Amino acid sequence: MAASRLRIAGGTARGLPLTEPRGLRLRPTSGMVREAIFNILADRVEGARVLDLYAGTGALGIEALSRGAAEAVFIDAEAAACQAILQSLSRAGFSARAEVLRGRLPAAVGSAEGVFDVILMDPPYQLETAEETLALAHTKLAEGGIIVYEHGSRYNPPERPAGLRRVERRVYGDSAIALYAAQEVE
Repeated sequence: MAASRLRIAGGTARGLPLTEPRGLRLRPTSGMVREAIFNILADRVEGARVLDLYAGTGALGIEALSRGAAEAVFIDAEAAACQAILQSLSRAGFSARAEVLRGRLPAAVGSAEGVFDVILMDPPYQLETAEETLALAHTKLAEGGIIVYEHGSRYNPPERPAGLRRVERRVYGDSAIALYAAQEVE
């Protein structure tokens, strides 16, 4: 594992290089898309409980911690990715505010305790179980919380997956993000 060109874009750890696991083919969220996500989230991040699903390098969750999130839970299936996240958290001084869980999604959604104000999802594009993870993630969403789902720009994610409603979608080149909130009971 080695430090990479991938760096935290803002907050107290701005400029910190993240550790990337060797041997894994990851597609970390680009700096431009991360910056856009956190501009959209703005004040929602301060003091938030954050869940980073398909965490990979941990860039999204660590970015949230850098911008004032109270705590973050990271879930990834790969041991090398979990180890890289732990190294980056340590280097940033965020270890006490974070938990890294290894598990396959969507089943591992249940391993994260409690509810979250912000849920970040960056699954591999074309992953067939991503919508299933999205549907399960709503069970972990705090009242007034938001889910940010990064996906390929050619894919149009569902408008109303189980318990959620898509409130916005933005495209950034080959990537796009869909924002989901809890569906209001009528």
